Amino acid sequence: MTVSVGITGATGRMGREVIAAATGDDDCRVAFAVNRDPEDETVDGVEIESASEFDALLADRTPDVVIDFTGPESALEYASSCAEAGVAFVTGTTSIDDEGFDRLRAASEEVPVLFAPNFARGVQALVNVVGEAVSSLPGYDVELVETHHNGKRDAPSGTAKRLLAEIEANGEFTGRTHGREGEAPREAGEIGVHALRAGDITGEHEIVIAGNHEEVRLTHRAEDRGVFAAGAVDAAVWIAGRKAGWYDFADVIA
Repeated sequence: MTVSVGITGATGRMGREVIAAATGDDDCRVAFAVNRDPEDETVDGVEIESASEFDALLADRTPDVVIDFTGPESALEYASSCAEAGVAFVTGTTSIDDEGFDRLRAASEEVPVLFAPNFARGVQALVNVVGEAVSSLPGYDVELVETHHNGKRDAPSGTAKRLLAEIEANGEFTGRTHGREGEAPREAGEIGVHALRAGDITGEHEIVIAGNHEEVRLTHRAEDRGVFAAGAVDAAVWIAGRKAGWYDFADVIA
């Protein structure tokens, strides 16, 4: 079955990559692609239409799934429209607050919704192993460093937050320390969190676990944004036709 997808944020960094991934996937076709200010643009042969027409396009083009990489408020608006139209929703938009996640989960009561802060398969593998590493080394110091391009707005990254949740669930920690300045000796039980923003770095995440005169480093480095887009398209193909509910990228690659 060929899955029909709508794409939001179509002229952004990730939107362009998603269009390229979707048009290059035999299991997928692009029903429409929208952006806030389309300016009569095309991306990989796909016409970019106005986001103001999103609801009408859902009704007219009847996509199976919408793939979203935009901003928190836009993503929630798109999710609500998809819930009303009966269209599955896949999003990698981060910086969504607790109230926003409540709204996303409300949409998942009507349609399948898949949220992932990162669609790289290697990152999911990192999430899978970091908890085991932390639980196997109780009392060791843990630091997390994430690096992204200079245009990334949220810090720490959504992926870093997902890794931190896994770390905290598998060890005894007192809290997170974001960066250090001045006289700031390391406190027992803290997790150090550091966000670097520079150049056009796609994304790097490293967890350092150190103690007992040894250290373990777990690192994921994305060399091209296409890996995230390919994962999002895989998620869209996987979720099409599933029952309403809340899904994770781990479900896709299980």
